[in-house]
Amino acid sequence: MGSTDRKNRGQSLVEFMLVLPILLLLLVGIAEFGRAWMTQSILTGAAREAVRVFALDPAFGGGSGPANLRAAEILASANINGATVQLVDDGVNFGTVTATVSYTFPLAVVGYFAISPADIPLSSSTSMRKEH
Repeated sequence: MGSTDRKNRGQSLVEFMLVLPILLLLLVGIAEFGRAWMTQSILTGAAREAVRVFALDPAFGGGSGPANLRAAEILASANINGATVQLVDDGVNFGTVTATVSYTFPLAVVGYFAISPADIPLSSSTSMRKEH
């Protein structure tokens, strides 16, 4: 009876070692998906804030205007560096203005193992009617 127990323990160890990489891959995938989802949510918030500021007054737009600065503050508070904010005005009174925030999301684990592609492009766009 002792040799049967030993064989069963060895079989369980082999089965565990076969399942472990799949389990770890699933766990890491869930964590990376959660990080990407959170980053996408932050990009959406930054786009909403930028378009809201710009919709109040067109003088707030531009490269270093308050709308871009507000979006940059939100992105910096989440430690997102390298995102671009683009504001587009249709030029019509009470028309629409659109803010687009783009970011290249680095995958932590995939980048660690130097497997390509290690980045995912994320983007969020928001439009709002101007109040002038």
